[in-house]
Amino acid sequence: MTDPAATPDPTMEAIGDAVLLGREGDPEPARRALLALWRQIGVTGDPFHRCTLAHYLADLHDDPASALMWDVRALDAADALTDERAQQHHAGLRVAGFYPSLYLNIADNLRRLGAFEAAAEHIDRAEQHTSALPDDAYGTTVRSAVSEVRQAIDDRDPAPRASAPGAARSSA
Repeated sequence: MTDPAATPDPTMEAIGDAVLLGREGDPEPARRALLALWRQIGVTGDPFHRCTLAHYLADLHDDPASALMWDVRALDAADALTDERAQQHHAGLRVAGFYPSLYLNIADNLRRLGAFEAAAEHIDRAEQHTSALPDDAYGTTVRSAVSEVRQAIDDRDPAPRASAPGAARSSA
């Protein structure tokens, strides 16, 4: 999860370990680990750590209101983040590339809560930022998800998306 040339970052390593734990199918230990890290980082801690942790922690919540809370924290942290700080972790990172996914996640949770107008505003913001996405598998995945969420908002469909993070876990 780190660039080999990056400065070692024990907090990012701990976040990565927790994310892997969550991807193994048992979200509770991953949530506990990330919440313990959140308490260490604090609400005014390193914006890169806060953004990353909150972004991944949101994915570990099936409840859209809980996920939304963490997604908003991730967005707030991104607003305080600089490219220079992100590039200490990986030389190719640009904060602008974070926004499509961050706005997408907020839109998706608002949609699941039935707040379709607010969801539409956030999916508009996600679409406005897609030019910052790389032309790779990640960029394609986010662009596809933006399209899926846009359609679900237009259809006024609050159902969870099969392709959403954590969907495989919650349907298991």
